[in-house]
Amino acid sequence: MKSFEKSIKGIIVTALMTAAGPVLAATFVYVSNAEDGDIGVYALKGDGALEPKARVPAAKVVMPMTVSPDKRVLYAASRSKPYSVHAYAIEPGTGSLKLIATSPLAESFPYISLDATGRFLFGASYGGNLVSVNAIARDRRAFPEALQVIPTARNAHAIRVDNSNQFVYVPHLGTDQIFQFVFDEKSGRLASNTPPLLQMKAGTGPRHLIVSADNRFVYLLSELVATVTTLSLDPKTGLLTEVGSASALPPDSKLQPGAPRGGIGAPGGPPPRNTDNDIWAADLHLTPNGKFLYASERTSSTLAAFGVDGASGKLAYLGSTPTEKQPRGFAIDPKGRFLVASGEKSETISVYAIDSTSGTLKLVGKTPTGKGSNWIEIVDFD
Repeated sequence: MKSFEKSIKGIIVTALMTAAGPVLAATFVYVSNAEDGDIGVYALKGDGALEPKARVPAAKVVMPMTVSPDKRVLYAASRSKPYSVHAYAIEPGTGSLKLIATSPLAESFPYISLDATGRFLFGASYGGNLVSVNAIARDRRAFPEALQVIPTARNAHAIRVDNSNQFVYVPHLGTDQIFQFVFDEKSGRLASNTPPLLQMKAGTGPRHLIVSADNRFVYLLSELVATVTTLSLDPKTGLLTEVGSASALPPDSKLQPGAPRGGIGAPGGPPPRNTDNDIWAADLHLTPNGKFLYASERTSSTLAAFGVDGASGKLAYLGSTPTEKQPRGFAIDPKGRFLVASGEKSETISVYAIDSTSGTLKLVGKTPTGKGSNWIEIVDFD
């Protein structure tokens, strides 16, 4: 009889789960809202729907975020004075955030990231023209004194370590260069590689970069021309070599090459000018399987899709999809099923289903967000 009752209960539970739609492991989306000074928390459902949860206080102009390798801590940097980084513990069951500590940073950072061990926090400063390294304490807060602060060149815009945790790359929008560093994961210190930088084409404005899962290629998005450049990564030396590039704009685009902008925390630049027709590319991400790459362009408010040749690393433009207004940041869930996009001038965030065969984006739905939404991180727990 007990066996029969267990079978009936199992059938009922299965039926209820089926009726509720496909089930994902617990997956959570975090969105930094710069103008509101907080972080939005959402649960990502199996059908791509977002369930809003609590908004968590941070500080005004909270922007870049990064997640620890073990998925237990979210770090968010504020670009308003006093410059700081907030460490939040992530509760795996609910996705809720609990503030661990707030620590000072050396400058205003548009980009932060962690090394593969989660023991060191990197920062790149657009206005300060520098990079820094902060050690992470045992309780997961960032140490208040930087381990290193290294002057580099104009407008450092991102900083990322390769998958071997040996080499670090920093694109500089103002000088069209990628700085190449060797990283010592024991001490946390950066040292210039030889040569120390890779010079890109003048006027392109290197902004963000990502590393392929197999660590063979680095993909660089240039803000001022909206090209994505494939760079081969030498596993022994860590040096980068240009392979080719592809445009993230449709062939009929009327946008023109842009020029460097002041940026938050940057010193005064040239007089204001009309930028309505300027190319203004922002962010890029790969699907987990490496088949597709996406890049955002803020003036046209679009997401470009590329097919990736796994052998050569080269890209083929597939098309562009309209998205939230001024899409500074977006993210792809760790399963590669959904892309979530925000817009700095939009009151909603969008979820797109990614077609696993064609890479096409299909809008699933829009969900209200805070003001100045600009950065997204997605965490899942199996």
